[in-house]
Amino acid sequence: MDELLKFLVKAIVVDENSVEIEKEEDESAITYHVKVASGDLGKIIGKNGRTATSIRTVMKSVGTKTHKKVFVKFED
Repeated sequence: MDELLKFLVKAIVVDENSVEIEKEEDESAITYHVKVASGDLGKIIGKNGRTATSIRTVMKSVGTKTHKKVFVKFED
């Protein structure tokens, strides 16, 4: 699941080296904090937040295999 998120984010951004993903996990949820360069934040969020919503939807559907809720937060 971690590699999928990294692949999706790096495919969108220009500066792939600035992508950092931190994972927080507890009993019922997994939270990913995705940090990108400030210039790439707009690309990750997308028009009206569509790209960010799509990434979150994919990660939530993959998270159903682990029976945990998945949250993705984007930061610069």
